[in-house]
Amino acid sequence: MSPTTYQNAPFTNGPAFEDDAFITRFEKIPVRVSASANEASLSISKRIAELIRSRQAEGKTAVLGLATGSTPVQVYNELIRMHCEEGLSFRNVFTFNLDEYYSLHPEHSESYHHFMWERLFSHIDILPENVNIPQGNIPLDKVGAFCNEYEQKIKDCGGIDIQLLGIGRTGHIGFNEPGSALNSKTRIVTLDRLTRIDTSDSFNGEENVPKYAITMGVGSIMSAREIYLMAWGEGKAAIIKKAVEESVTDSIPTSFLQNHPNTTIILDRAAAAELTRFKTPWLVGTCIWNDRLVRKAVLWLCVKAGKPILKLTERDYNDNGMSDLITEHGPFSKINIDVFNDLQHTITGWPGGKPGVDDSTRPERALPYPKRIVLFSPHPDDDVISMGGTFARLVQQHHNVHVAYQTSGSIAVSDDDALRYLDFAQSYEDIYQTGEKGAKIIYQETAGYYKHKNKESIEPKELQSLKAAIRRGEARASCRYIGLPEENVHFLNLPFYESGTVKKNPAGEEDIRLTIEFLRSIKPHQIYAAGDLSDPHGTHRVCIDIILEALEHMKNEDWLKECRVWLYRGAWQEWDLDMVDMAVPLSPEEVEIKRNAIFRHQSQKDGAMFMGSDKREFWQRAEERNRNTARLYDQFGMAEYEAIEVFVKYDIR
Repeated sequence: MSPTTYQNAPFTNGPAFEDDAFITRFEKIPVRVSASANEASLSISKRIAELIRSRQAEGKTAVLGLATGSTPVQVYNELIRMHCEEGLSFRNVFTFNLDEYYSLHPEHSESYHHFMWERLFSHIDILPENVNIPQGNIPLDKVGAFCNEYEQKIKDCGGIDIQLLGIGRTGHIGFNEPGSALNSKTRIVTLDRLTRIDTSDSFNGEENVPKYAITMGVGSIMSAREIYLMAWGEGKAAIIKKAVEESVTDSIPTSFLQNHPNTTIILDRAAAAELTRFKTPWLVGTCIWNDRLVRKAVLWLCVKAGKPILKLTERDYNDNGMSDLITEHGPFSKINIDVFNDLQHTITGWPGGKPGVDDSTRPERALPYPKRIVLFSPHPDDDVISMGGTFARLVQQHHNVHVAYQTSGSIAVSDDDALRYLDFAQSYEDIYQTGEKGAKIIYQETAGYYKHKNKESIEPKELQSLKAAIRRGEARASCRYIGLPEENVHFLNLPFYESGTVKKNPAGEEDIRLTIEFLRSIKPHQIYAAGDLSDPHGTHRVCIDIILEALEHMKNEDWLKECRVWLYRGAWQEWDLDMVDMAVPLSPEEVEIKRNAIFRHQSQKDGAMFMGSDKREFWQRAEERNRNTARLYDQFGMAEYEAIEVFVKYDIR
């Protein structure tokens, strides 16, 4: 399945300027923003291929500095394609990797040595002796000598021609954490705790992440002739802004690149979101204003001035760089009223549309009523975590709601929970049979498997099925609590997820086919889906890719022309209010209903797996997010609500 480019995704619409001469004046490193990570990766791959071919024509070698992690994967995929389909040869290429975890054997599944051979080197014709990766398993007393030799090898090859970089949330490049010196060379370093938290999922817990790494230094990186730093997703937006727009400091090692003569920062739109030209474009130059940009600017001004919309004055506009807006769309009082009404019209207690009323200023049309509705949930709890109050409201208002759980969520069930369920089942052997084996035999086999389980282990199918059954049971319990009929609960079990390991398979045609068949069987008037488009690597991103690809296949079908798609966000972030098209307020009682629905997912409570850097329970995150949204509406002058869930409309056409 080819990645979808979301040209009409709400967050990708950058500002339009009348004068482009000033748009990058806050940026101290050249920044190139692409519509998607895929598009950006293709441009980098082409530049690398161009270098390799030009050096081949001259009878010379090309030297590449390579990065690991999810960020450069699409670059490597395209290089492999060029090798296989276009005859791009790597026999004249030398490579030097940035870093490696210290203490990991090269064959360890999470070592960068393993990553590079799996993701690139084993698929191309590079000479093994030309590949250089720091060794993570050498004795500590030999690390210093190894690092010196690594530096010398780079010099002997003539230096690095093109260096690829990612960026960590600490601002690290390679594993040069805050405090690294500009002239630092290849060495062993201690990893920042935030860096270890960010990679903890891959190691099944922070406690298993190595504390040390060997990395090329800032000075080593700065010696490269060309540098391309890539960043995808809104999780990188804040640190990108600091590295690009603020002063050089060793507390953000990436900022040293401001002093490199040939560095380019390459971003997708989500990673660029905090740059001044996207966040507050009216501070950069003269904008071409549209309704959504006006709302964005006025809400920003409300926060800046500490006032609700209708109390903003002409001086507030003039003192904060927004006089052009008054000139073009004023007077200021009209702008205030227009934005107030625009934001107020997003609020509705009838997310499926209210029958028998004028719907001209409502976010959802009144008819047909009741509507057929599909609520897609990537995992078997995202539905209630992200929109549990709206879900309950749709059921209470008698719409024909169908929930489609796209994946089994089995990987997120802990081994202890699986054994606990089996322990219970073997006490009731007469009513629990799995194929030819009883629960007692399965329990014994599972306990033995867990005793010897390691990172490379693929869980047996029976165990995957057990964990999936746990998640299904919890999902059904949650839906029953909300009042959804059992026949309206669907488990798609998309194949990309069922790998038996944390690492998933690529999404493919079967995932799309299953989604198309399901949607055609319902022909919904509304679709709700997890719109985490800014996460280019997680399950949510893959799931929305599949849905939108399926809709693209069906775009000419009559039923789809009458369907609206509403995007919610996951447990980790919320839509900015300037992007919101529908806001559903929740009463205190509805907040409690949502919380209780989340509680039905017991395997995801009390320190569930894959919580990320935020260790709070999912219900706590959801309630804080929904209450903060309500406070913002109140701050801007709307009615005061207990909590609010918000949605963005996706234009299928």
